[in-house]
Amino acid sequence: MKSYALVEFGQPLREIERPDPVPEGTEVLVKVRRCGVCHSDIHISEGYFDYGDGQKFRMTDRGMELPMTLGHEVLGEIAGAGPDAGDVPIGKTMLVHPWIGCGTCRACIAEHENDCVAMTPIGVLRDGGYATHLIVPHPKFLVDVDGIDPTVVTPYACSGVTVYSALKKALPVEDDEWLCIMGAGGLGLTAVSLAGAMGAPRILSVDVDDAKLEAARELGAHQTLNPKALGDPVAKLTEMTQGRLTAVVDTVGGEQTSRLGIFSLRKTGRYVVVGLYGGTLRMPLPMLPQKALTIRGSYVGSCRDLRELIDLVRSGNVRPIPVATRPLDQADATLRDLANGKIVGRVVLTTE
Repeated sequence: MKSYALVEFGQPLREIERPDPVPEGTEVLVKVRRCGVCHSDIHISEGYFDYGDGQKFRMTDRGMELPMTLGHEVLGEIAGAGPDAGDVPIGKTMLVHPWIGCGTCRACIAEHENDCVAMTPIGVLRDGGYATHLIVPHPKFLVDVDGIDPTVVTPYACSGVTVYSALKKALPVEDDEWLCIMGAGGLGLTAVSLAGAMGAPRILSVDVDDAKLEAARELGAHQTLNPKALGDPVAKLTEMTQGRLTAVVDTVGGEQTSRLGIFSLRKTGRYVVVGLYGGTLRMPLPMLPQKALTIRGSYVGSCRDLRELIDLVRSGNVRPIPVATRPLDQADATLRDLANGKIVGRVVLTTE
């Protein structure tokens, strides 16, 4: 097999050749056909997440060991299975749910493996999909996506299920209220598309890139805002939503987006952050009780969430975001382009 692995933090991915893996126990061998490139892979490749005020959450503290093959949005053909995997559909192309829990804790038993404190995600603590082959620990993490464009469906394993889970926490929004999506990258555009399919009546997209905001409008955003040149973006966002901003899903997760989102919310508003850009959350503590705000994080999604999302996509009500394909050997170059803001929508690597 061939993979493009992280061998040193902050350095380019390196091509590695090794024997094809052999599945054991309940494991399933997947021949990778598609793998999405996610913004979190940039942070992982740098070796840390920015916790603000000079603090860093390091991937080595998370248990990551190098070399590691990144890539957690994987679609592939089932090529083999271990003796305990049961009746696995060899030859079938399926989407891989990458958020693997320990399997025994309360969260995992309740099928909320994304809330497991001992997660071993594919592409983070298990070798991922920037490769020709991948081992999945159990067939329960394989999702049937028959009838859906394979390139379009691949990013739903992360960007899709992440914002779907967050929108479930942020919604509902009443007919005279607004939902705001901070950021119009892969996550943000997917959130705009899904929010419309999930019944959000008024959607406003915020980004500093006008090309991305145009894509958001094409996906169903009713209003867009570029706060880059505004002296008081909070006043402008409040004006645009008539003081009825009820929910914010922050797909950036930065200091500026958090302030804009939280300070623009109406009383009893909900701020849900999924982005990992980094920094420190700063706000007056009395504002929380005075405005009865809800501030919460949402981390990726469960396998159940992913199956629900695929059902929603099959309904035909979800507009696909722009997705470009590139060959697998462009994994590192694609990460650099994503880091430099050169990608609108998503790039999916392909081995075909």
